[in-house]
Amino acid sequence: MERFQIGILGGGPGGYVCALRAAQLGFSVVIVEGERLGGICLNKGCVPTKTLVKGAEVWREVKKAEDFGIQLGERTLDFPKLMARKDQVVETLVKGITQLMKKNKITVIEGWGEVKDPRHIEVSTESGKISLEVDHLVIATGSTPALLPIPGVDLPGVITSDEILALDKLPQSLVVIGGGVIGLEFASIFQELGSKVTVVEMLPTLLGNIDEEIPKRLTPLLKRSGMEVLTKNKVQKISQNSEGLIVEVENSKGSREIPTEMVLVATGRKPNLRGVDVEALGLEMERGAIQVNEYMETSVPNVYAIGDVTGGVMLAHVASMAGVVVAEHLAGLPSTMTEKIIPSVIFTYPEIAVVGATEQSLKESGKPYKVSKFPFSANGKAVTLGETIGLVKLLADEEGVLLGASIMGPEASNLIQECVLAIEMGVKAQDLAAIIHAHPTLPEAVQEAAHGIMERPIHLA
Repeated sequence: MERFQIGILGGGPGGYVCALRAAQLGFSVVIVEGERLGGICLNKGCVPTKTLVKGAEVWREVKKAEDFGIQLGERTLDFPKLMARKDQVVETLVKGITQLMKKNKITVIEGWGEVKDPRHIEVSTESGKISLEVDHLVIATGSTPALLPIPGVDLPGVITSDEILALDKLPQSLVVIGGGVIGLEFASIFQELGSKVTVVEMLPTLLGNIDEEIPKRLTPLLKRSGMEVLTKNKVQKISQNSEGLIVEVENSKGSREIPTEMVLVATGRKPNLRGVDVEALGLEMERGAIQVNEYMETSVPNVYAIGDVTGGVMLAHVASMAGVVVAEHLAGLPSTMTEKIIPSVIFTYPEIAVVGATEQSLKESGKPYKVSKFPFSANGKAVTLGETIGLVKLLADEEGVLLGASIMGPEASNLIQECVLAIEMGVKAQDLAAIIHAHPTLPEAVQEAAHGIMERPIHLA
């Protein structure tokens, strides 16, 4: 029986980052992964999705070429080639992680692990069973799509985010059940590529967990692109006829049927506990998720849990940071997950990125606050790009200390990081505004919004 100081169940962005940091700190580490290194994020989530986002972006730019004085011939979209590029990107990154494992002398075992006690992992591989002994166990088994109990959800053509990334043909029509991050990203991709997309959301608004001003601005833009957006609508059932699928939805005014070729169920994800014997281990659970403290310790000594399996914010970068915290905690370093400022990015068109407080949360708290908005239509670089839709919105307390940021517009995913740093470090708006920003650039919009907190924006009438 092989023995390691740290045994990690799951090789996703939480597990493999934990392994790398632990190896850097001198620990002997083994990762047990049932599928491929990189987990859902790299193989079936963020990376392949964003590769398709780029494809949709290029296709959009091609269609806009004439606006820039560029004349093109016949424009065609090769969907299989687009999907093949996605596979190539994933393969490249998986190989990169594999090389990192070898370079850092991390043992990787391909197989399905099972844990019934804190010190042992039983692994089922193609060549038989392997028993491992570990001093510390890290559970990083991720999550799986959460399916609502909708009649007909098991029909052919009803798919999750896993299956949609394996399509070899662009669907003519697609109904997306769920107006959250996953649903809207896929809806935006396939609408741009040419599918007729309908989004069905039970709640009154899309993206219900971010600053409410952003979905209010986004929804009409999605509709303008040709997408049908149905909020306050509940899916009653999915049925099938000779022509395809039919999604029956209902709202306060009655019900209607939506014919479609495919249905994407994007109603969130749930912790994946495959191979984890919760009762035998004695893990404290809440709503199907493993409970942890600020060091990612579970209720069982020497057992840690990181990433989606702990519930909460299910984002790859959160899992990775949690993996670092575990490794550093085991090494005796002062590292915790307490009060981390967590950004979130939504790759719709336009992009959305948020961090910190929302305006509705500040209103509910009753604490005084200041708000500033700066539109991209007043930013020189955005005008040159032809990407003037959207804004930067900053929130601060009475002293000007930044509390939250919401960005909708070009390069929002990159612009948000300046705001993350500012909020993490307790920076005041006047200090952020005083930093010289290169011109002409998109980050100037953040600087202008910071000026606005002090009621003196420079380039806004």
